[in-house]
Amino acid sequence: MEAELQTDIVVRPVRDVDAEALGRVHATCWHETYDHLISKAALERVSPRRLAELWTHWAVQGPDFRMSAALVNGEIVGFVGSGPARDRDAPRTRELYFIYLLDAWHGTGIGQRLFDSAVDEGEEVYLWVAEDNPRAHRFYQRNGFTLDGATHTEPFLGETLTEVRFVR
Repeated sequence: MEAELQTDIVVRPVRDVDAEALGRVHATCWHETYDHLISKAALERVSPRRLAELWTHWAVQGPDFRMSAALVNGEIVGFVGSGPARDRDAPRTRELYFIYLLDAWHGTGIGQRLFDSAVDEGEEVYLWVAEDNPRAHRFYQRNGFTLDGATHTEPFLGETLTEVRFVR
Protein backbone atom coordinates (compact mmCIF):
# COMPACT_ATOMS: atom_id res chain seq x y z
CA MET A 1 0.00 0.00 0.00
CA GLU A 2 1.42 3.35 -1.02
CA ALA A 3 0.98 5.98 1.67
CA GLU A 4 -0.80 9.15 0.72
CA LEU A 5 -1.11 12.26 2.82
CA GLN A 6 -4.43 12.14 4.60
CA THR A 7 -6.39 14.93 6.18
CA ASP A 8 -7.40 12.68 9.08
CA ILE A 9 -4.06 12.32 10.90
CA VAL A 10 -4.24 12.46 14.67
CA VAL A 11 -1.42 12.19 17.22
CA ARG A 12 -2.79 11.69 20.71
CA PRO A 13 -1.84 10.15 24.05
CA VAL A 14 -1.96 6.36 24.16
CA ARG A 15 -5.00 4.89 25.88
CA ASP A 16 -5.22 1.49 27.55
CA VAL A 17 -7.83 0.45 24.95
CA ASP A 18 -5.14 0.91 22.27
CA ALA A 19 -3.05 -1.99 23.58
CA GLU A 20 -4.14 -4.64 21.06
CA ALA A 21 -3.70 -2.39 18.03
CA LEU A 22 -0.38 -1.10 19.38
CA GLY A 23 0.82 -4.68 19.85
CA ARG A 24 0.09 -5.47 16.21
CA VAL A 25 1.71 -2.28 14.90
CA HIS A 26 4.71 -2.73 17.22
CA ALA A 27 5.33 -6.26 15.92
CA THR A 28 5.04 -5.12 12.29
CA CYS A 29 7.40 -2.20 12.89
CA TRP A 30 9.98 -4.53 14.42
CA HIS A 31 9.82 -6.72 11.30
CA GLU A 32 10.19 -3.70 9.04
CA THR A 33 12.98 -2.09 11.09
CA TYR A 34 15.11 -5.04 12.12
CA ASP A 35 14.80 -7.55 9.28
CA HIS A 36 18.35 -6.77 8.13
CA LEU A 37 19.78 -6.90 11.69
CA ILE A 38 18.02 -9.86 13.34
CA SER A 39 17.34 -13.32 11.93
CA LYS A 40 13.98 -14.10 10.38
CA ALA A 41 13.53 -16.90 12.94
CA ALA A 42 13.91 -14.45 15.84
CA LEU A 43 11.51 -11.96 14.28
CA GLU A 44 8.93 -14.69 13.71
CA ARG A 45 8.85 -15.20 17.49
CA VAL A 46 7.60 -11.64 18.02
CA SER A 47 4.19 -11.89 19.60
CA PRO A 48 1.72 -9.06 18.95
CA ARG A 49 -0.23 -10.37 21.94
CA ARG A 50 2.78 -10.10 24.27
CA LEU A 51 3.54 -6.61 23.00
CA ALA A 52 -0.12 -5.67 23.60
CA GLU A 53 0.27 -6.83 27.22
CA LEU A 54 3.30 -4.54 27.58
CA TRP A 55 1.32 -1.64 26.13
CA THR A 56 -1.40 -2.16 28.74
CA HIS A 57 1.22 -1.22 31.36
CA TRP A 58 3.03 1.47 29.35
CA ALA A 59 -0.21 3.36 28.70
CA VAL A 60 -0.76 4.18 32.39
CA GLN A 61 2.69 4.97 33.80
CA GLY A 62 1.99 8.51 34.94
CA PRO A 63 2.69 12.12 34.01
CA ASP A 64 6.50 11.75 33.68
CA PHE A 65 5.92 9.43 30.71
CA ARG A 66 4.73 10.65 27.32
CA MET A 67 3.29 7.85 25.20
CA SER A 68 1.49 8.85 22.00
CA ALA A 69 -0.02 7.08 19.03
CA ALA A 70 -0.42 8.32 15.46
CA LEU A 71 -3.68 7.42 13.77
CA VAL A 72 -4.57 7.75 10.11
CA ASN A 73 -8.28 7.50 9.44
CA GLY A 74 -8.73 6.01 12.90
CA GLU A 75 -6.06 3.29 12.56
CA ILE A 76 -2.83 3.34 14.57
CA VAL A 77 0.20 3.59 12.27
CA GLY A 78 2.93 4.52 14.75
CA PHE A 79 3.81 5.37 18.32
CA VAL A 80 6.39 7.09 20.51
CA GLY A 81 7.43 7.02 24.14
CA SER A 82 9.67 9.11 26.38
CA GLY A 83 10.22 9.43 30.10
CA PRO A 84 12.80 9.56 32.87
CA ALA A 85 16.29 8.35 31.96
CA ARG A 86 16.86 4.63 32.60
CA ASP A 87 20.67 4.52 32.44
CA ARG A 88 22.88 5.03 35.47
CA ASP A 89 25.30 7.10 33.39
CA ALA A 90 22.57 8.97 31.51
CA PRO A 91 23.81 12.15 29.85
CA ARG A 92 20.35 13.74 30.26
CA THR A 93 17.49 13.30 32.73
CA ARG A 94 14.97 12.47 29.96
CA GLU A 95 15.13 9.64 27.43
CA LEU A 96 13.31 9.01 24.17
CA TYR A 97 12.60 5.30 24.57
CA PHE A 98 11.24 4.53 21.11
CA ILE A 99 9.56 5.89 18.03
CA TYR A 100 8.17 3.53 15.42
CA LEU A 101 6.15 4.21 12.30
CA LEU A 102 4.95 1.70 9.73
CA ASP A 103 7.16 1.87 6.62
CA ALA A 104 4.23 2.89 4.43
CA TRP A 105 4.00 6.18 6.36
CA HIS A 106 7.70 7.17 6.34
CA GLY A 107 8.27 10.55 4.72
CA THR A 108 4.77 11.87 5.41
CA GLY A 109 5.61 14.05 8.44
CA ILE A 110 3.87 11.70 10.87
CA GLY A 111 7.18 10.65 12.45
CA GLN A 112 7.97 14.28 13.20
CA ARG A 113 4.55 14.80 14.74
CA LEU A 114 5.10 11.75 16.94
CA PHE A 115 8.52 13.01 17.99
CA ASP A 116 7.11 16.46 18.81
CA SER A 117 4.45 14.88 21.03
CA ALA A 118 7.09 13.17 23.20
CA VAL A 119 9.92 15.72 23.22
CA ASP A 120 9.52 19.45 23.77
CA GLU A 121 11.26 21.88 21.43
CA GLY A 122 14.83 22.35 22.61
CA GLU A 123 14.42 19.79 25.41
CA GLU A 124 17.64 18.05 26.47
CA VAL A 125 17.12 14.35 25.87
CA TYR A 126 19.01 11.26 24.77
CA LEU A 127 18.18 8.02 22.99
CA TRP A 128 19.61 4.72 21.85
CA VAL A 129 19.16 3.59 18.25
CA ALA A 130 20.42 0.63 16.22
CA GLU A 131 23.89 1.33 14.90
CA ASP A 132 22.84 0.18 11.42
CA ASN A 133 19.74 2.34 10.98
CA PRO A 134 20.83 5.26 8.78
CA ARG A 135 17.29 6.55 8.20
CA ALA A 136 16.73 6.94 11.97
CA HIS A 137 20.16 8.51 12.38
CA ARG A 138 19.27 11.18 9.78
CA PHE A 139 15.91 11.83 11.47
CA TYR A 140 17.53 12.41 14.85
CA GLN A 141 20.29 14.57 13.38
CA ARG A 142 17.62 16.77 11.73
CA ASN A 143 16.14 17.16 15.22
CA GLY A 144 19.40 18.42 16.72
CA PHE A 145 20.89 15.18 18.05
CA THR A 146 24.54 14.17 17.79
CA LEU A 147 26.31 10.93 18.52
CA ASP A 148 28.17 11.08 21.85
CA GLY A 149 30.41 8.06 21.20
CA ALA A 150 28.63 5.66 23.57
CA THR A 151 27.64 2.22 22.28
CA HIS A 152 26.27 -0.92 23.83
CA THR A 153 25.12 -4.32 22.75
CA GLU A 154 21.63 -5.25 23.87
CA PRO A 155 19.92 -8.62 23.93
CA PHE A 156 17.11 -8.45 21.40
CA LEU A 157 14.77 -11.36 20.62
CA GLY A 158 17.39 -13.86 21.75
CA GLU A 159 20.13 -12.29 19.65
CA THR A 160 22.16 -9.10 20.07
CA LEU A 161 21.76 -5.63 18.65
CA THR A 162 24.43 -2.92 18.76
CA GLU A 163 23.06 0.51 19.59
CA VAL A 164 24.59 3.98 19.54
CA ARG A 165 23.63 6.91 21.74
CA PHE A 166 22.44 10.28 20.47
CA VAL A 167 22.11 13.34 22.71
CA ARG A 168 20.63 16.78 22.37
